[in-house]
Amino acid sequence: MINCVIIDDEPLAREGLASYVREVDFLNLSGTGENPLELLPMLDRQAVDLVFLDIQMPKMNGIDFLKILQKPPMIIITTAYPSYALEGFQLNVLDYLLKPITFERFFKAAAKARDYQRLLTKPIAGETTNLEPDDDYCFIRCGSKYEKILFPDILYVEGMQNYVNIYTLKGKYVTMLSLKSLEENLNQKLFIRVHKSYIVAINKIDGIEGNEIFIQNSRVPISRNYRELVISKVVTNKLLDKR
Repeated sequence: MINCVIIDDEPLAREGLASYVREVDFLNLSGTGENPLELLPMLDRQAVDLVFLDIQMPKMNGIDFLKILQKPPMIIITTAYPSYALEGFQLNVLDYLLKPITFERFFKAAAKARDYQRLLTKPIAGETTNLEPDDDYCFIRCGSKYEKILFPDILYVEGMQNYVNIYTLKGKYVTMLSLKSLEENLNQKLFIRVHKSYIVAINKIDGIEGNEIFIQNSRVPISRNYRELVISKVVTNKLLDKR
């Protein structure tokens, strides 16, 4: 069961979302509020798994509130303003619902929260990684399934709050693992950290321009702190230049 809270300054919007929650058997409405500040005591006194959060509200903007929330639960934005979508996803919101919200779209977002919660709540007790640097594969847990990941197939890895997305030649895998833990088990000659949230396979890099790395159809950001290291390790020794 997912315990959820609705934060919206419009009474009709709160009631509409509450009626949707009551129709979904894996959601339990724990409370409602008119502005984000009302969420803080709710988080202190009860377990809140999911928040349906409006943006334009009195006292504090929903996006601004997310920026100061240290350990937010799952967040689904509910708003009439599409212009905040990019900023919302940069803050790792689970979904972004535009008003008026249909039940079909609401259920799709709720199901995404259910799937994510299953991923979070199925760690293996005492499980640790024990890989040698020269191993060419590992197993990760994706939900209830163990997936074999070949290190030569990895394109890049994206670290999120409590999990990582591993992008490979075969597809994307999501697992409960810290980026630091995964990095410690990768061959440092073959992989390089390019951002606090990204590790890339050096031999999969197709190009570098500005603060971006191109890998197939993806663009991976390079942070200012890592750019010099990236250029030195990836480009300098392989650069053909006129003398």
